[in-house]
Amino acid sequence: MSETSGRLLRLLSLLQTHRDWTGPDLADRLGVSTRTIRSDVDRLRQLGYPVHASPGVAGGYRLGAGAELPPLLLDDEEAVAIAVGLRTAASTSIAGIEETSLRALAKLEQVLPNRLRRRVNALQTQVEPLRWGTPHATVDPESLAVLSQACRDGEQARFDYADKEGAETRRLVEPYRLVAAGHRWYLVAWDLRREDWRTFRVDRISEPRLAGGRSVRRTLPAADAAAYVSESLSAWQPSFEVVVVLQASAGEVASRVHRSTAVVEPIDDGTCRLRANGDSIEWLAFRVALLGIDFTVESPPELLEYLGSLGARITRAAVPAG
Repeated sequence: MSETSGRLLRLLSLLQTHRDWTGPDLADRLGVSTRTIRSDVDRLRQLGYPVHASPGVAGGYRLGAGAELPPLLLDDEEAVAIAVGLRTAASTSIAGIEETSLRALAKLEQVLPNRLRRRVNALQTQVEPLRWGTPHATVDPESLAVLSQACRDGEQARFDYADKEGAETRRLVEPYRLVAAGHRWYLVAWDLRREDWRTFRVDRISEPRLAGGRSVRRTLPAADAAAYVSESLSAWQPSFEVVVVLQASAGEVASRVHRSTAVVEPIDDGTCRLRANGDSIEWLAFRVALLGIDFTVESPPELLEYLGSLGARITRAAVPAG
């Protein structure tokens, strides 16, 4: 690498890690004159980096946002952090983002040094995401984009909304915030026709579009949007209730479950009955299994069916190949 090219990379690295730099500061860091700094800044601009300069004693250089995405310089920890984020994004419930994330990850791996590529590869091959919920509960990224824009700019939005039975209604709302809760996305908004706050599952929203009107500044009846969604979820009638008998005392089980979503009933000194609620039979099955206690299922039949299929897959996986 030539001396000039190396200096340009060091200059770009400085501009990417600090908000403002004066010409003398950059010259001192790089061991060159301020005239050379001006020349190097011009070269970066020719390469597509939007370096802004302000004149005067208090002026300096700052890297701004441009019309196109130029290459970025990353240190080791930043590169690994981005790789982890891309791998996580590939397992989210946002429709279409898995392929995009994997493409970006492949590009990043292509230019990583071997030492970092091994670290990223270990994350890819040795970490697996735990997925639950129904396959159709994915979120259109375009819907997220429209709704987040409405939240940010204080604009009203229209969309069709399907309830859990599939019945659709037209909604006109003032979006407030988007909340990511586990494998679900929720929109907190003021429903103009019902004149009340509502929580909407984004995977049940179709064709969201800006309505053209401005939102009114309102006070959310909760500490923040995440708290409002949590309160709303706890007030909803769950889709499933599972009832199992556990081979442990009620006191032992009660210390491992959350009171708001489960009830523990003692049977005798060594067994108890657990009633748990949720909108996903898969998630309820994992909750019971992760207690680490032997159990039998009393209801519903869907839980027995799911545990049977899951157990068969796990048993097959436990048999050594060949």
